Amino acid sequence: MGVRSEIDRTPPAFTAAVEQVGRAVLRPEVAVDTMPAPQRIAPFAHAVSGDVSLGGEEVGTGRFIVLHDPAGNDAWGGTFRCVTFARADVEAEMAADPSLPTVGWSWLTDALDSHGGEFTAPSGSVTVVHTEGFGEMAADGADAQVEVRASWTPTSDMGPHVAAWADLLCALAGLPPLAPGVIPLQPRRRGGR
Repeated sequence: MGVRSEIDRTPPAFTAAVEQVGRAVLRPEVAVDTMPAPQRIAPFAHAVSGDVSLGGEEVGTGRFIVLHDPAGNDAWGGTFRCVTFARADVEAEMAADPSLPTVGWSWLTDALDSHGGEFTAPSGSVTVVHTEGFGEMAADGADAQVEVRASWTPTSDMGPHVAAWADLLCALAGLPPLAPGVIPLQPRRRGGR
């Protein structure tokens, strides 16, 4: 009996999930790239980063990570977990709105619902940061950002989940939702994909 390679030990379900992430149809404003995945959270992990650009300017950024533990994880309630991060600059007036965290969370759950991304055990936070410069930094003015950090256990294939994450990035960046029935072009991939 020979030594098995790492590829031989990769569960087919995880290989399929990674392929689904790579084939997901995303909005054309989102460019994705494979990035190093966390190594200690689960036996198998895959991660992509995404940037939303308008007119050559980056207006939003984030990460989408697929975790897989073939033995299951009691905290997840399953064998897979999606973990996301999304951040964008927002206008100071928007940051001052006390409903922004609730709205930010609904952008994620609504995007999952609209793409058919079935899930259980959602968890996350929405953070609004307002920064004001003083003294030597007064000329920098004020800025504000909103961040969504979330995780959930997917109960459908990964394509709808990564598409929902991309829509969340676009919503945070202030892009209007696509009209019903509009199908986005294939995503732009950077790097080695």
